[in-house]
Amino acid sequence: MKPLFLCAALAAVAMSRPLSAEPLTFDAALAKALANAPSLQARRLGADASRAARGAAGALPDPKLSVGIDSFPVSGPLAFRPLRDDFTGARIGISQDFPNLAKRHALRARADSDITVADAEIAAEARTLEVETAVAWITLAYAERRLAALDDIRARLAKLVGTTPSAVAAGTARPAQVLAGRQTIAALDDRRDELLSAVARARTDLVRWTGDALASAIGEVPDFAVDDAQLHAALDANPALATIAARVVQADADVRLARAQRRPDFGVDVSYQRRDPRFGDYISAGVTIGLPLFKRHRQEPLIAARLADAARVRAEREDAARGLTAALDAALADHAMHHAQWMRSRETVEPLARQRVDLDTASYGAGRASLVDVVEAHSALADAALATLDREALVMIDGARLTLTYRSSAR
Repeated sequence: MKPLFLCAALAAVAMSRPLSAEPLTFDAALAKALANAPSLQARRLGADASRAARGAAGALPDPKLSVGIDSFPVSGPLAFRPLRDDFTGARIGISQDFPNLAKRHALRARADSDITVADAEIAAEARTLEVETAVAWITLAYAERRLAALDDIRARLAKLVGTTPSAVAAGTARPAQVLAGRQTIAALDDRRDELLSAVARARTDLVRWTGDALASAIGEVPDFAVDDAQLHAALDANPALATIAARVVQADADVRLARAQRRPDFGVDVSYQRRDPRFGDYISAGVTIGLPLFKRHRQEPLIAARLADAARVRAEREDAARGLTAALDAALADHAMHHAQWMRSRETVEPLARQRVDLDTASYGAGRASLVDVVEAHSALADAALATLDREALVMIDGARLTLTYRSSAR
């Protein structure tokens, strides 16, 4: 019974532990976001709908069946006596409309443009997902690194402060210095709480984009090489512009369809008329032709409206192209600034802060510096280390945004 009881106890302990987050590498996070995003699924379903509707575009309308009674007498000596009338008969007929070929071709072109727009929207949505997921993953990775760096500095300072009671007893430190050390540790604990909150918020963002409720970041942060010339050369193929370009084609198809309204449509009808057996039956056939006689008041205003829409979409594309270029130039300038600040912090500010900690700790051991000096040095090191990680995170996020947003094709 004891082994069985032990196994049950171990199982209960294991089940009582909270589930740990599933680690995700950078590439795995992007793949999961593209596979699970509801917004991308919605775009794909929209494209499926456009493709399904393409088969009916430009098709002939359904034929019409007509049933009726012709020449039913309602006055005169044979009123309401159709069986004695030579003309009364039951009629059944069928008619078919034939829109002009220009209209049918324009409808097919419009359906093709709908598919093109839907595909462009899929590409644009996929790129947005990649960018947002990349930023969320990198933000979480650096939030965890900042927390680890602060924990390391706090542990070393706590170890040093723990030795101060003996120093006070020996007369080499004043009691107030012990309080200063504890105050600094409390301040670091406040900052640790902020970092814990930052980790939780970053994980929430990553969960949103990947759909993984237990997602976490693991592995190396990718270092994107930012090439200004290549990014500028790829602007014309950007999905944001491709979507507007597809809408230009769509607007042109609307213009073509409006112009097709100026041409007449046709229709044919055939009917069979059944009369009294004493008389012969009839067959009737006819053709209908649309008469667009008032083009200036009907078709021409619609054509003008569609032309204005097409011009508007072209202007929007030009505006979007200029905005995209300006956004790229601004992002490149920020990236250069962030990189310079990161290098300065990593190569100058943080090393000097670490050197100050080493020197003040050695001086404190030799009795030439106070505990307050050492505590202040550790606090300055915490500031420098976290600032370095903050700036490094900005550089990595800049690289991901620039490369994933403005690249010409998939990574």
